[in-house]
Amino acid sequence: MSGQNGLVMPWEIRKQRGSCTETLSDLVAVEEPLQIRLEFEKWGAWQEKDLVVTMRTPGHDFDLVMGFLYAEGIIQAEKDLLGMRYCRRVKPEEEGNVVRARLRGNLAVDPENLARNFFTHASCGVCGKTAIEAVSCKAAELPLDGRWKIPADTIRSLPLALNAEQTGFNYTGGLHAAVLYDASGKMLLLREDVGRHNALDKLIGAALRQGIAPRENKIVLLSGRVSFEMVQKAVNAGIQVLVALGAPSSLAVRLAQEKNQTLIGFLKHDRFNSYSGWERIS
Repeated sequence: MSGQNGLVMPWEIRKQRGSCTETLSDLVAVEEPLQIRLEFEKWGAWQEKDLVVTMRTPGHDFDLVMGFLYAEGIIQAEKDLLGMRYCRRVKPEEEGNVVRARLRGNLAVDPENLARNFFTHASCGVCGKTAIEAVSCKAAELPLDGRWKIPADTIRSLPLALNAEQTGFNYTGGLHAAVLYDASGKMLLLREDVGRHNALDKLIGAALRQGIAPRENKIVLLSGRVSFEMVQKAVNAGIQVLVALGAPSSLAVRLAQEKNQTLIGFLKHDRFNSYSGWERIS
């Protein structure tokens, strides 16, 4: 199945119930590789470089590319990316799975640094970076001035509409979701992917491409746990409030505290845990 054919695909399975076995058709989440190729200007000439290969669920690929480049600090705004397109001169099995992204001409790009930090063949994020020093976040601290307070009831209400909107997960049980809300708890965007990091990149990219500023009093909900890099991506995107249905890691908590991010985990309809930035919660 090519990279443009959707979130799920049918698969014949055998289901065991006690001593009985039946053969039936089920749906599984689609997972395919996506290669991102950069085009950038260096010494007055256009150059091309294979940046990363990530395992993702096809769909919203341009959101994924935009969000990845932004969350990793390669671009600072949507205008830094002149265009994206699927490569046509590829093998049949690669059709729809290779995206070429052209950066604006005067954008500073270091090919050696890119090769060092983004050589990976999985969506596991930081593990694809080859230096311990890569486990850091150079983004500035997020504003924490007390002018924005979120009622606890608003936070607890965030997952209410998630099940109805998370179509791919409902069919397969195999997709992560990242959701963007406004300050009142209204859902603005939702993206799904087999990879947690990809879902967040897709969400960030979609917001940028639709002119929605994640930095302006927005809330992001993650359907799973929160790792260091999930917080790092959110901080780089300026997201002040990061909420998760699962647990955060120790490095995630430390980074959120260091950057003044409100980090919430174990969100249920009647409770949640605040790990940092609880000054934003009323």
